Amino acid sequence: YTFMKAMGGSVGTSMVDEDKFDYCREVIEKAKKRNVNLMLPLDTVIASEFAPDSEPALCKAGQIPEGMMGMDIGEATRAAYSSAIRSAGTVIWNGPMGVFEFPAFSYGTRAIADAMAECKGTAIVGGGDSVAAVEQYGLTSRMSHVSTGGGATLELIEGKELPGIACLLDK
Repeated sequence: YTFMKAMGGSVGTSMVDEDKFDYCREVIEKAKKRNVNLMLPLDTVIASEFAPDSEPALCKAGQIPEGMMGMDIGEATRAAYSSAIRSAGTVIWNGPMGVFEFPAFSYGTRAIADAMAECKGTAIVGGGDSVAAVEQYGLTSRMSHVSTGGGATLELIEGKELPGIACLLDK
């Protein structure tokens, strides 16, 4: 939702990191310059409140009405993301797509977990919530690597030094 709002979209009462708007615009610009397909949601499942019995509705991404919040990715986004994941050489997943703890808003996370399990390449899952989802769906054994350390996984990929690893390399 931070990316959507940074691009001028409406996100209703969805959570955003307002201090990251400039960063989001930089990422979008870099992706364009490097001809990278930056996949952002096409549609969003919304609700009026953060509750398991909230009535889900669908809207285009970046067009969430006032008083509503994003709760999951929509069907078009699920299809696009799943297709890209299944055919990827390497996929790193960090964070559920929606509020998968609420059944009405779990479809996006389930679709991504299934696509990760079907990925012909390397499928890496990082972060406690993502791990909980693949475990809940019984797909853990079909992933290449699963780590509850989501932040550490991302830092490793970024090339940052991890203290727990660095101390093992000290001689």
